[in-house]
Amino acid sequence: MRDLVREAGHGIGARPGKLALTILGTVLGIAALVVTIGMAQTGGGQIARQFDAVAATQAVIQPGTTEGADGSSRSRAALPWDTPERLGRLNGVEAAALLADLDPGDRRITSVPLIDPAAAAQVQPALVASSPELLEALRGTLTTGRMFDSGHDARADRVVVLGAGAAQRLGVNRVDSQPSIFIGEEAYTVIGIVGDVARRRDVLDAVVLPLGTARADLGLTSATEAQVKIAVGAGPLLVEQAPLALSPNTPENITVQAPALGNRLRESVQGDINAVFLALGAVALLVGGLGIANVTLLGVIERVGEIGLRRALGATRRQIAAQFVVESVTIGLLGGLLGAAVGSFAVVAISVVQEWTPILDLRLVGGSALLGGVIGLVAGAYPALKAASLEPVTALRGGL
Repeated sequence: MRDLVREAGHGIGARPGKLALTILGTVLGIAALVVTIGMAQTGGGQIARQFDAVAATQAVIQPGTTEGADGSSRSRAALPWDTPERLGRLNGVEAAALLADLDPGDRRITSVPLIDPAAAAQVQPALVASSPELLEALRGTLTTGRMFDSGHDARADRVVVLGAGAAQRLGVNRVDSQPSIFIGEEAYTVIGIVGDVARRRDVLDAVVLPLGTARADLGLTSATEAQVKIAVGAGPLLVEQAPLALSPNTPENITVQAPALGNRLRESVQGDINAVFLALGAVALLVGGLGIANVTLLGVIERVGEIGLRRALGATRRQIAAQFVVESVTIGLLGGLLGAAVGSFAVVAISVVQEWTPILDLRLVGGSALLGGVIGLVAGAYPALKAASLEPVTALRGGL
């Protein structure tokens, strides 16, 4: 065995230039595999992070409904006014806000107290009431001003916050001069303008007022829903605990829409990305394997005289085949090790440039190096059999 390894090493090192070119094919193939799979994992991590940022951390709680005799939907229960406080005590809940969609009736929402026929024909902004935690629950930001607080809510102060679209429609772009809008004949002070929200995008085209104000001025009797920001993976727990927290006697009357632990869309997208990258890696490996097979077969052709001499001196067919197999496996292992190192460095470098978090399975790196040896074994099988099949006399004459 020692002699076999020594002879194989001599055969490999005898032609350094050819060795470098042969290894280069394997290096490129293994590096391409590591890069493709590594970037698939890294890209999948970025996709998962984007999904988890909103979709996997947002839940909606609504009162259950039942169908009446006339076919209309009727609420079976009402969300308590202290829903945000109750939900805030549950594990995994980071923020919760209570919302109610309001019907202004014949009240016009304007920025002037006068009745303007032209303004009456314009599309009115929506009217929404919420608890003070709205922006935190919806991941919202203000462009100017502030959000109303629990004091405004408790006192039923006539203050509002405008979505960016509603503010533009009403001609309000600053709050330092304490502008007012009118809902019907009542004036409400604008204290803030919402620039963006991650959920409930309709809020950007709405006038938002405190729940207490809506109850006092508009006769609000119940909330429409609760928007809840949760930690990743807390969805199943919220589904179990929220109905009991909000309606202990009739938890079945509360409906909770929360993300499950596994996000099917995210997994589907990530699976498709992995499939594409694996296909590219397989093509690269095929090219590398064919390169090893080609160079090894050429080596057999070039060393016909050497093979004939070895056979004439007593070397068996098995020994000749084993020598060429060991050479191919060694070349494959060297290419696999270098390719795994180059591919890992490339994944890290690309991730650093893109400001991503590199994700690379160490088992992939080790397995890729071993895969180079396997490729060398498969690629060298036919040339080894070809060399072993040569008859001594024919080989010494330089023929095949």
